[in-house]
Amino acid sequence: MSLFIVNYDRELRIRADIRRKGKVENVMEFSERMKKVQEEAEAALREVQEEIKQQAERRRKETEE
Repeated sequence: MSLFIVNYDRELRIRADIRRKGKVENVMEFSERMKKVQEEAEAALREVQEEIKQQAERRRKETEE
């Protein structure tokens, strides 16, 4: 008996043909793409962090005067 039948008390019906060949991305390509996305996200976060820091410093200087 399959685990699906045990859990749900019925057969799993798949409408798509899982044996069909589709475009499968190479592991190395996927890894490089994810690394690039992560680097871009980190750069964007650093920029925003710097903007927030500058705004906070501006407000502190105004209150000190």
